[in-house]
Amino acid sequence: MKKQKVELLAPVGSFDSLQAAINGGADAIYFGVEQLNMRTRSAQSFYISDIKEISAVCKKNRIKSYITLNTVMYEHDMQLLQAILKEVKKCKIDAVIASDFAVIEYCSQHGIPLHISTQANVSNIESVKFFSRFANVIVLARELTLKQVQHITDEIKRKKIKGPSGELIKIEIFVHGALCMAVSGKCYMSLHTQNASANRGACVQNCRRPYIVTDAETGEELKIEGEYIMSPKDLCTIDILDQVIASGADVLKIEGRTKGADYVQVVTKCYREAIDAIADGTYSKEKIEEWKGELTKVYNRGFWEGYYLGRQLGEWTPQPGSAATEKKLYIGKGSKYYPKIGVGEFIIEAGMLKVGDTLMITGPKCGMVKEKLGELTVNGEKAMEAVKGDKITFPFVTKVTPADKLYKIVEAAHA
Repeated sequence: MKKQKVELLAPVGSFDSLQAAINGGADAIYFGVEQLNMRTRSAQSFYISDIKEISAVCKKNRIKSYITLNTVMYEHDMQLLQAILKEVKKCKIDAVIASDFAVIEYCSQHGIPLHISTQANVSNIESVKFFSRFANVIVLARELTLKQVQHITDEIKRKKIKGPSGELIKIEIFVHGALCMAVSGKCYMSLHTQNASANRGACVQNCRRPYIVTDAETGEELKIEGEYIMSPKDLCTIDILDQVIASGADVLKIEGRTKGADYVQVVTKCYREAIDAIADGTYSKEKIEEWKGELTKVYNRGFWEGYYLGRQLGEWTPQPGSAATEKKLYIGKGSKYYPKIGVGEFIIEAGMLKVGDTLMITGPKCGMVKEKLGELTVNGEKAMEAVKGDKITFPFVTKVTPADKLYKIVEAAHA
């Protein structure tokens, strides 16, 4: 029997993260542009003018590129939507991820491959049959169990449900990253309290705040476990990934377009290794523990396996922010590179460095590189440490550019 080939799909919110996804072994990436995607509130964002370069980088590295246009669309969005889709077709982006019927219609009219977003909340085979008229890939609702996923994938094969490409519909599910307290992320809490619609990519994340539950009649505070009663832990399926793949899912998706290059590279690399280990029969408890150890080092709110094994209630995070065991401290930026001697130059803008520190460099050319500082030259002379204002050089394998950022890795206070 031929082994199932699954696609690993990584999130990209910057050119640093794009290279990080490639370094990590992604088969495909997804990204958003302008205000028509579910991460428009992100500190970093792509623009229409970036689509050409994203496509070129992906094609050079032989990976697929998908663009998210998965927000609710209003009449005033149509001009921008058409401009984006025109560039998408011109630059040969592999597919559009969407749920709004305006996007679906435009893609259908212009022959642009379409993937149905999880925002469509597809939870049954009849919905799959409906959307198969328009799309080749469908991202299922995030609340389904693996049994429900497998029923859908089995029915697609049994009923031979095909998309516009003429091939059987492919099913995509999330395997790692943030979970929302709302059904498949369709939340209205942010809009109600702050007039910032989560379904327009402007979520202010009310659910991540601490709350006190009070009895409306007596005024008494109710006893609850923890304050963060609407903030779920992150999805992590690395220890049940064999079951996830056995469900018949074709595409395994990592959440995290607002996360840094370190998160993207580490998470992608762990899942790449796990997928390959399952394929070659070396997937083991020992490897799972190693991967989970790496995953805990980057941004996370604690882990659980989501609803895949049949749980009806989520696990809630006991603290605000990240539970990562490592913390990155910004130190400085890249200056220049000396290729003949393989040395990078950086300018210290904050804090201090010393020989023996663990460094992390992120940038559009290197993605993310992490290494221990073995030797250091400060302002032209050998030294053991450097402080703010110093110009430093040290051996580095990748070309350093002014867009590169230098961090020092330290143990997180809560670790």
